[in-house]
Amino acid sequence: MSAILFTYDATFEGLLSVIFERYRLKAKAADIIAEDVFQQQLFSEATHVETEPAHAKRVIAGLQKRAGNDVAKWLKKVFLTEQPGTERLILHYVERQMESTSDVRKDAGDPKIRKLLQLHQQMGREVHRMHAFVRFQETPDGMFVALINPDFNCLPLLGEHFAARYPAMEWLIYDTKRHYGLHWNSDLKKADFITLDTSNDGNLRQLSSEMLTSTESDYQDLWNVYFKAVDIPERRNMKLHLQHVPKRYWKYLTEK
Repeated sequence: MSAILFTYDATFEGLLSVIFERYRLKAKAADIIAEDVFQQQLFSEATHVETEPAHAKRVIAGLQKRAGNDVAKWLKKVFLTEQPGTERLILHYVERQMESTSDVRKDAGDPKIRKLLQLHQQMGREVHRMHAFVRFQETPDGMFVALINPDFNCLPLLGEHFAARYPAMEWLIYDTKRHYGLHWNSDLKKADFITLDTSNDGNLRQLSSEMLTSTESDYQDLWNVYFKAVDIPERRNMKLHLQHVPKRYWKYLTEK
């Protein structure tokens, strides 16, 4: 059988469903492309695979037997980087892991495995920075809202941290680049993904003053006064500062 070009719904479970189907058909995968980015080409045909949670679970179960229980979280972190070719890298890992009883993630001699390790590390840094740089602002209805625009799709990895840190506070972290948010209901102790009916939110940097409480605006003014007061121009080390607080995060930091 010739290699098949697979398309899927761009979800993690969808990708695992494709991998399951590749094994079921005993076929080679020419490529795996998210359906929304797939462009039909002349003389090119694609096989779309519907997401089947049961099939995805079977793939993960097979990997866990060989590589440990953390493999699902590890792969999801890599997948959420959304980098071109990530699907092929993950398929390569699965194919290698299914043929081995040892954890092939330790094989840094394989350039594709090494790339997966690099993406996982980069996502870890992005999540860590979100933990440090998310800035909540209080709205008149008592909700605390934070806007983010990360390079990677790390929002699904932030819920556990902020739910543990602010369990009694209703909050929303909204990704203006991907147009969806994570909302924490403090009464139900539950986090859900939501979408908002907004336009041009990709250009949104901060909530307008009309969307904030007067107390919130006062706190922001006070924080700016404090930040300027402790700043010592003669001791500035911008190179070191940029290492810890990259410039792409500045637009969401009150002190910037």
